[in-house]
Amino acid sequence: MFLLAPDYHRLLKESGVGDYPLVTAEQVHGRVIAVLIEAMASPIPGVDGLITRTRGLTLGITVADCAPVWIVARDGSAGALVHSGKKGTELGIVPQAIRQLLEVANLAPSDLRLVIGPCIRPPCYEVDFAARIRKQAYESGIRDIHDSQICTACHPERYYSYRREQGLTGRMLATLTLLP
Repeated sequence: MFLLAPDYHRLLKESGVGDYPLVTAEQVHGRVIAVLIEAMASPIPGVDGLITRTRGLTLGITVADCAPVWIVARDGSAGALVHSGKKGTELGIVPQAIRQLLEVANLAPSDLRLVIGPCIRPPCYEVDFAARIRKQAYESGIRDIHDSQICTACHPERYYSYRREQGLTGRMLATLTLLP
């Protein structure tokens, strides 16, 4: 992340959220999710997901084939951002994030919208973890599910891909900000 940090901060500034504190996850391909009530030093060690109800705080994860998954309250009152690749999906990070978000924000599954961003997909990868994320979200009660259907490995002009570039690649920053 350090080499791309100036670009990340420039893009956040251009998008209008550059003045908000950015808190990122370490990302260890697990299922631990941190709940944030204020900005703190980052990356937060040992976590692959972040949840907040705090407005004016930007959550961030980096990806290069794993899926960024946004889970947000339809009224904008709370949100989660998780890093879910093959291992995180197998460990159930998305259902874990949904459970935690529902509890923290006192919401029902019908109050949530879930979005799966670009990630590696078949035939470029043998496991369709995006399909499993959709299934997990549905089984958790979410019906408002949107999937970008974009494969990072198929679009070298637009996305980094760890697998396509054999580990010698940058990372894309996915963010979530609850605006004041």
